[in-house]
Amino acid sequence: MLVHFVTDEPGKIPAIRAMLEPQHRVTAQLLGAGEADTASNGVLMVDADLRQMARVEQIKHVLSELRDVTEKLFVVQSHLQQMVSQAYALGATGVIRSSREMVSKLDQIEAAARAARANLDDQSPEISKSATALISMFSTIRRGESLNFSDAEYATSQIISAIEQNGLTAWLDDVRRYHEGTFQHCLLVTGVAVGFALDIGFAGPDVKRLGMAATLHDIGKARIPLSILDKPAHLTPDEDAIMRNHPVIGFELLEDLPGVTPEVLDGVRHHHEFLDGSGYPDGLTASQISDVVRMLTVSDIFAALVETRPYRPAMSREQAYQILCGMEGKLERALVRAFRNVALGSK
Repeated sequence: MLVHFVTDEPGKIPAIRAMLEPQHRVTAQLLGAGEADTASNGVLMVDADLRQMARVEQIKHVLSELRDVTEKLFVVQSHLQQMVSQAYALGATGVIRSSREMVSKLDQIEAAARAARANLDDQSPEISKSATALISMFSTIRRGESLNFSDAEYATSQIISAIEQNGLTAWLDDVRRYHEGTFQHCLLVTGVAVGFALDIGFAGPDVKRLGMAATLHDIGKARIPLSILDKPAHLTPDEDAIMRNHPVIGFELLEDLPGVTPEVLDGVRHHHEFLDGSGYPDGLTASQISDVVRMLTVSDIFAALVETRPYRPAMSREQAYQILCGMEGKLERALVRAFRNVALGSK
């Protein structure tokens, strides 16, 4: 595996090469000494003093040059805990504190990459294509670029095709087998929303409108720090407050984008609103919440309950549906009843 090693101390480069080669191929860059290789694969590993603002600015430049590298590891010694938050603020996907941890982490990344390649060979083309489009959308936003709306349309069309051909149960099983985290959730929510729309007899254009709102409902999470988004535990109150910004962030990312419909914007901003006014971000009540949002909210909650989270196992579809039935006053009762066939897997 290719490792791009970036440091502010020349003496660290031979040590890293001795540790990682020949198992991994190491390219090294000294901060302030030239441009980074503009590769899109491998792992970026940064070992520099993040307490120095000059170094931080140089690292930001390197990150912009290597923006397509998905794994970004920062080396932070155990006695410099104050640098951990700075590392995540710069976009770290992981922090390592020792040589042993470094080797172990690279082995994990390499094993995950092998498993992902194997899974891509097995999964349905609709899952592969829609997941690729979602990854493209999130990556584009994280790079500070404008979202390509056609990616969302393509992902939605692939999911609609899969649900029409094979049903929702096959979609849920396959997505949960091959994907995790935010991408799994987006794929599940869109599949559930499309299955719901088809089950109650929506016409094609209406299925697509709800599907588009579902595909983009969590796009604001592309701007949430990965340390919060991928945290393997419950969020702290402060972290939860940051996470709750994602509907507004998503709305602002999309509101001036050509082709985005009012229904999509409504779904993106309001999918966490409840009929009793206890939701967020705007505290809407029943008369202010559209049918699209009501259906999207039911689909979102159900999908979240049947997916595995780091801090809890997935619920059965029956258990998840009982949770929805217990949300009297927050969700529309008639809509939850209409959702029964979808939830319990009769299709």
